[in-house]
Amino acid sequence: MMRALCLTLIPLAIAAPALAQDIRGLENCVAEKAMERRTSCLQSNVEFLQQALGKQARETQAKLNAAAQGADAQRAEMAAAKAAIAALKAELARLQQELADLKKPKPEKK
Repeated sequence: MMRALCLTLIPLAIAAPALAQDIRGLENCVAEKAMERRTSCLQSNVEFLQQALGKQARETQAKLNAAAQGADAQRAEMAAAKAAIAALKAELARLQQELADLKKPKPEKK
């Protein structure tokens, strides 16, 4: 029973990797018998992969550029917020000084 199960599963295990080789755009060059056709097939696969790699590189660079622009915008926004906070602190200090001056007792005139 166990031997029959193993004999049944072995061909399935061998066939499973063959199913995973199907990549859109790539051809199975092993099936070609003529050397020039096999070479042409491999060159076609290389060109496809180079194009796919170039496309991925362009997309990644575009994402990096967009992220860099976003980071620059956030830095500018933070600088503006820091400047506004500094201005508010200066105004608060001025108002506190005015309040302290108003609370001081006035000298009496004789």
